[in-house]
Amino acid sequence: MDWQEQMISLYLFVCKHYRQTLCYYCQRMSNYADLSFSDEEVITVFMFGIIHGFRTLKTIHWFAKNHLGPWFPRLPCYVGFDQRLNQVGEVFCPLIEIICQEFPEIPRESAQALMDAMPIVMAQRGRRFSAKVAPEIATSNGYCATKKMHYYGVKLHIAALRQDQALPVPQYIGLSHAGMADRKAYEQAMPEMADCADQWFADKAYQIQAKPIHREFDIVLNTPVKKEKGQKSLDAADTLLSKDISTIRQPIESLFNWINEKTGIQLASKVRSYKGLMVHVFGRLAAALFHLNCSKFSS
Repeated sequence: MDWQEQMISLYLFVCKHYRQTLCYYCQRMSNYADLSFSDEEVITVFMFGIIHGFRTLKTIHWFAKNHLGPWFPRLPCYVGFDQRLNQVGEVFCPLIEIICQEFPEIPRESAQALMDAMPIVMAQRGRRFSAKVAPEIATSNGYCATKKMHYYGVKLHIAALRQDQALPVPQYIGLSHAGMADRKAYEQAMPEMADCADQWFADKAYQIQAKPIHREFDIVLNTPVKKEKGQKSLDAADTLLSKDISTIRQPIESLFNWINEKTGIQLASKVRSYKGLMVHVFGRLAAALFHLNCSKFSS
């Protein structure tokens, strides 16, 4: 699929669902609104720019102005484009749900649910104490153990169903403040995901009572084995169990890495408002998942 076909497919997809449901998420109550550049075009330009590797609104607008001019002749100036995008920002959450519904279904009896979280960093280290953007959800008590980094921002949680030789299919996507424990996010997702899979796989942060395998509400949570206090190494059986569980849950880490490489979602230092944060997170997720879905059909 060349870029023209991809853009047309994206535009038609957005138009179809905007007219059916998405329009209700960005209704305007003012007496006059200039919609010569439509909401559908705003969404399409943003998502298409993200898919093609542009990371900031300024570069996306530059790309559309200089390379997509004949396709979008009423493209507003950069400030106008930014304002319009924030106005339609609430459509991206339901749009993600629509995109995920088009992924292939996985039977419950063979489904394995994977869960993990990724930091969305708005400021880090010393700057996190003076950051004040999006206080409705962002906090300064975030810590990423992988990078050994304290940060100000939010945390993205994804529960997905594992596929053979493919990235997992997202089923639950949530955004929390940076300090929320992974275990608490799992407890919130579990009621909605209980019908999708009996077996869940996660890292040690999701453990309860230090049990590598824990059953509750007819769901089995599998996590790697933790060393006990003073224990220098695991025995052979625990090492093998941890290796198997880590191998099964590895695709969720690949999904996060792929999304970040495709969209630059993890770095949100340019965000200046709550609406901008919602567009940054869910708009980029929508673009990545649409691209992933199209790749499945074109391959």
